[in-house]
Amino acid sequence: MNEALKEVLDLLDLEQIEQDIFRGRSPEERIQRVFGGQVAAQALVAAGRTVQADRTVHSLHAYFIRPGDPAVPIVYNVERVRDGRSFTTRRVVAIQHGKAIFTMSASFHVTEEGIGHQAAVMPQVPDPETLPLFRDRMLDLVGDQEPWRDWLSRPRPVDARYVTPLTWEAYKDPSLRGSETQVWFRYDADLPDDPLLHVVLAAYASDYTLVDTVLLTHGLAWGASNLIGASLDHAMWFHRPLKVDEWVLYAQESPWSGNARGLAQGRMFTASGDLAVSVVQECMIRVANP
Repeated sequence: MNEALKEVLDLLDLEQIEQDIFRGRSPEERIQRVFGGQVAAQALVAAGRTVQADRTVHSLHAYFIRPGDPAVPIVYNVERVRDGRSFTTRRVVAIQHGKAIFTMSASFHVTEEGIGHQAAVMPQVPDPETLPLFRDRMLDLVGDQEPWRDWLSRPRPVDARYVTPLTWEAYKDPSLRGSETQVWFRYDADLPDDPLLHVVLAAYASDYTLVDTVLLTHGLAWGASNLIGASLDHAMWFHRPLKVDEWVLYAQESPWSGNARGLAQGRMFTASGDLAVSVVQECMIRVANP
């Protein structure tokens, strides 16, 4: 297990400071704001710790209200909205400097038998092991120069193998623009067999590439275009258990952008083709001097 993944697991081990009140921290890095996937994952951990063990999360709906400050802890207040016979509902508010920076509602459900179907079909894509590492593709683009050298040399918690072009590739070559992103990902370590942990790590990874899917359509890229962007809201539905220490295909598309906002949708498939998670996110994107 590399140090980056150890750091993520440590970030998800929240400190309980009072009943239904938890405290989390951010990595000690020179970043301007807290990564949205981290806040969503920590909030889901806080909610899950107040729910009976026989209930697993089936959906979450979240809003990013203010940028998170990575220099100070985040306090998560959990409200026990309802404990029913089959469903449990929790509301979580993340607070910094006395103000809410993030809110989330999450619903948990006992395992039940019922009707089933899957209309979504996993795209036909190359096996992940045949695809180059993200780091290697970026090095081909930017070379061994600062500030890229330091950024690309850092260990990453998630091994991501892109099927489709990177935003930086489409920035250099307009013919590579498109409205779809397909990426295999996995956490490259044997993780504990804890369903909540795998769901939380899926939530963490879900925020990595959704905004990029909007950028790819327009040939824009962070660091290459004069962009200001942020996640606005985020929704996930967990259809079946998945293991994120095994390969997961994250198929994403952007059906619309306008009014300084963009919409992206994603589906996570197991390697065997089972639809495990659906994701929708709206983001803010402002382009200065395009």
